[in-house]
Amino acid sequence: MMQEARSAATSRKKSPPPAARPDGHAASGAAYQHYQAAVQLLQQGKYDKALAALEKLLPEAPIELKDRCQMYIQTCQRQMEKSSLTFLTPEEHYDYAVSQLNTGFYEDAREQFNNILASHPGADYVFYGLAVLDAITGRAQECLANLARAIELNPRNRLQARVDNDFQSMLDDPRFTELLYPEVP
Repeated sequence: MMQEARSAATSRKKSPPPAARPDGHAASGAAYQHYQAAVQLLQQGKYDKALAALEKLLPEAPIELKDRCQMYIQTCQRQMEKSSLTFLTPEEHYDYAVSQLNTGFYEDAREQFNNILASHPGADYVFYGLAVLDAITGRAQECLANLARAIELNPRNRLQARVDNDFQSMLDDPRFTELLYPEVP
């Protein structure tokens, strides 16, 4: 009898119990495997395959995976949209970067600004956009450097920065004040 109990305990240890859902039901191990495979595809940059796998999984996904699936579906869609973007002018590309900034996709915005600068290194408005992004994300030193470059390329950026609410976080920094209100000899 004791040996039967030990062998039953041993067999239980070999196969992990299915994850419990908040409603008390056991979640499907297959769903978790499909989910993990889809996330792996996403991490590999295979957004179209990851999207298809997540969309297929979503209707049958356990409750605890549904929100994650939806989030990753949006990520895939955004990444696929980003790779298919084409812009006729650097200004149009800048508008897209600003839209990413305004919706809180800061890393995407930074990437777009840097892509514009790669082909248009004298675009003062892009340095200004980077300065705004840096101010919003708490990167004071980078903000000052980018704003200084924007002002160097186009002195009107100094006047714009003086009234731009996006620089609120920089108002107490004396270097920011010196940059916007330089001493006149």
